[in-house]
Amino acid sequence: MEQLSMCVSIRHVSKSYKKHRVLEDINLDIFEGEIFGLLGPSGAGKTTLVKQLTGLDTPTSGERYLFQTKMPSLKLITSIGYMAQSDALYEDLSAKENLQFFSSLYGLKGEKQTRRIAEVMELVQLSGDLKRLVSNFSGGMKRRLSLAIALLHEPKILILDEPTVGIDPVLRKSIWEAFYKLKQNGTTIIVTTHVMDEAGKCDRLGLIRGGRLIAVGTPDELKEMTNTTTIEEAFLVYGGANK
Repeated sequence: MEQLSMCVSIRHVSKSYKKHRVLEDINLDIFEGEIFGLLGPSGAGKTTLVKQLTGLDTPTSGERYLFQTKMPSLKLITSIGYMAQSDALYEDLSAKENLQFFSSLYGLKGEKQTRRIAEVMELVQLSGDLKRLVSNFSGGMKRRLSLAIALLHEPKILILDEPTVGIDPVLRKSIWEAFYKLKQNGTTIIVTTHVMDEAGKCDRLGLIRGGRLIAVGTPDELKEMTNTTTIEEAFLVYGGANK
């Protein structure tokens, strides 16, 4: 059996805002080259957890490591691609200008910058919209542009917070096909979602509810262990057992 290398390690991470506990004693390992899904309802703690991995937030207690390096770490910034739940775009600039700005932050210049902009915009099917102002984009187009920006610097680990919200089903399918290609090239992808059919596309899932990680396994393992036929049913079983 192939030995998998660990790229993410979360140890006893808890997070509180004043008296409100958002994450409670999270322990989790994620392996290189897998698509790992964090599945849970709104308010479960998914966004808070992925922010811990990017270094954008710090835990109240516990530690987290990326590639055996304790976070936060400035030297790992170029290894991480992050797509937040809210689009961080300059709406008074064109799509191309946004891409040029963000790629320059990662040190991409000249021909390489031009090539990567063309590649990521083709991936998200926005090649014909490079010169359009972002203020004229629909919500789904902004999500796709945000994804393109996260991919610009070819990160080793891609952290995506509900990346396909507002995107039509046909395009969502093509984006997931792109995820599989990235995975084949060795990219680790962490996706938060509350959509059950997307959860089934992940190699492994972490079920999160009320700030607690209630189960981890492949979609088939989770269904088998709960004697259920769907991820949704498995989540309800684990959620009921972990109130």
